[in-house]
Formats: sequence, C-alpha cells, structure tokens
Amino acid sequence: MKIVIVSLYFYPKLGPRPHRTTELAKEFASRGHEVVVYALLGDYDYSEYSQKTGIRFESLGKPKLGLADSKIKSNIFHKAFTKFIGKKYLNFPQIELMGMVAKALKKEGRIDYLISIAFPHSIHWGIARYMKKAPGQINFWVADCGDPFMGNPFHKPPFYFERLERNWCKLCNYISIPVKEAKNAYYPEYHNKIKVIPQGFDFNVKTSNYKPNKIPTFAYSGAVYKDLRDPSAFLEFLFKQNYDFKFIVYTRTTSHFEAYFEKLKDRLEIRDYVNRDKLLLELSKMDFLINIENKSNVQAPSKLIDYALTQRPILNITSEFKESATFNQFIFGDYSNQLIIKNIEDFNIKNIVDKFLMLKYEKNKDYNISKNQII
Repeated sequence: MKIVIVSLYFYPKLGPRPHRTTELAKEFASRGHEVVVYALLGDYDYSEYSQKTGIRFESLGKPKLGLADSKIKSNIFHKAFTKFIGKKYLNFPQIELMGMVAKALKKEGRIDYLISIAFPHSIHWGIARYMKKAPGQINFWVADCGDPFMGNPFHKPPFYFERLERNWCKLCNYISIPVKEAKNAYYPEYHNKIKVIPQGFDFNVKTSNYKPNKIPTFAYSGAVYKDLRDPSAFLEFLFKQNYDFKFIVYTRTTSHFEAYFEKLKDRLEIRDYVNRDKLLLELSKMDFLINIENKSNVQAPSKLIDYALTQRPILNITSEFKESATFNQFIFGDYSNQLIIKNIEDFNIKNIVDKFLMLKYEKNKDYNISKNQII
C-alpha cells in the first residue's frame, strides 16, 4: 500500500507527536509498504535516513506566520499577538498548516491509506479541505489525536472552531486516540469512529546494568505545566529535606524550577532534552523515576512506557504531592508501592501498526484477513 503520514514534525524533533510519526513510518516501511511522510522538515538532510528506512520525505513548505520552521523574526509584537490574541482566538500560528497541508498533497496523487497526526488539529482541517477539492484521491483516512481539541478540558477553543472539527470528523474513516477516557472529549455522533490505539514504542532499547547510586538519584523527563503537571509542591518538599539526594530533570520548561536552583543547589540538576536512545540509557541508571500525574483523564503521558522499558521503579506523584510517605520508602530502597505499567506489549510498535492495518481491513469487506496475516 501507499501510506502517507502527515505530521508537524519528524525525527530528529523530540516530543510525543514526532515520536508517533517516526515510529509508525519506520514500522510501516519495514513491512514493505510505500511510506511517504509530509512534515515541516527544516534544514535537516533526510537522504541517509531515507535510504536506510525506505521512507520518502516531502516538505509541507515553509511557514510564514511563526511556526518553528519559519524564517519570521519573532519580535515583541509577534509574541504579544500570538500570546494574547492569535493563540486563543485564531489557533495562530498553527492555523497556517491548514492551507499548507491541502496544497502539499496536490502533488501526491492517489493515496491508499492516509494518517494525519495531531497536534496540531489544523493538520486534520487541511486534510478535510484537500478531500473536498480532490474527491476520491484518498481511499482511507485515520485522524490520529494525541489530545482532544474542542473537548480539551484545559484549553477550550472558541465555539466557531466547532465547524472545522465536525468537518474532519465527518470525512475521516476513523479517529484514533491513545486512551479510552478521551472518547468523551469528542462529539457523540462520531463515537462509532473512535478507536483506541496507544502510543507505539520500539522495544529494542539499550539500557545499563543498574547499580545503586552512592546517594539516592532519581529523575523526571518531560514538560511541566502550572496547576496541571506541576512540580512546585514536590520541589518544596525536597527543599525541606536535610539528606543528600540528586534530582535530575530533563526538560525545557525550566521556569518552573528556577526558584529552587539556589534552594536545592547541587541536589537539583536540569538537563536539556536528548534523543530517546540516550535518554533511556541515562534513565536506566537512576535509582527510580518520577512521574507527575496529569489532572485530566483524557490525556496520558507516553513517557510512562519509556519509563517502564528502563526497568527502573516509577514513583507516581500528583501536583499537590500527597505522596511523601511513599517517597520516603523509595529513598530507602523500598519500591513496593511503585507504579506498575500493565499490558506493556500493547504499546509495542509492531502491535500498534497491526491495529492501524486492521482498521483498513475491517472497513474493506473485500479483505478477509486475520491478525496473523497482516504484513
């Protein structure tokens, strides 16, 4: 099959959505499918990657309104407009992708299977626009959503975006979401299209032969958000402890930690994001790992699967941090209350791609195929 995946970014960009795109494309290509990835590719040279994997890369173009791949100078006026008006009321600058996607796909011709990856949802809007302008060119379309848009409990868009959301929901064959709880964030009339397909992970990862650290050493990786996935209460608790430890954080949202640089001194270490292979190797050297639980049940951090693959104990905490007793157990090597990730094989990228392929085979009555026959 000719499989086209449309996404904002691809490797080497970091984050859940680039990861989703990258792992799907690699696994589809490894099975012999013709795989084409449309994304904002920037200046990265994909020729070697393409030769190695068999994936063809096509750029969505050069954005002009301030997306990360844009040449626009983000001056104070642009930043102010984006923060106070554009982001909330116009889905700015992501709205530009709607036109870019529709325009880019014109050159592709007939597509057997298309997967669009959101965030941002303007990618779905662009696919819907293209389908109306070029009917019959897309045989089968799955709209993949990491987080909901109109039904997002923390970022409620203006009412007038409802029409765009209903439009793509109507046109796509299926909507894939990572957790079943997110189903309620979509319009009820489209619930029959929703399929739960978790984030997929390459399970062939390199980890270290763990040895206990001289002082308790634990880590967190990922973004944090005020009042949503907030480390403040946990950091305040750590500040009040008078024993040695090392808390290593891989993040780019450093502002949440700045107030504790002086308080915790060398007990807190902030590191920039690194590629997945290096991250998992480093995390596997920790005594345990920290997960800050989302307040919403329509979103789930994909980092938990990578955490599980490191084979290190996971301490699950809330933003309010009411888990001090459990933390003290972890500090002394008692991990009996660790978070256990169940059914981890459900997240193996091989099984994830099986699920995506089964969607098409289920929809097409000409196919009479079992899971064991999927290529």
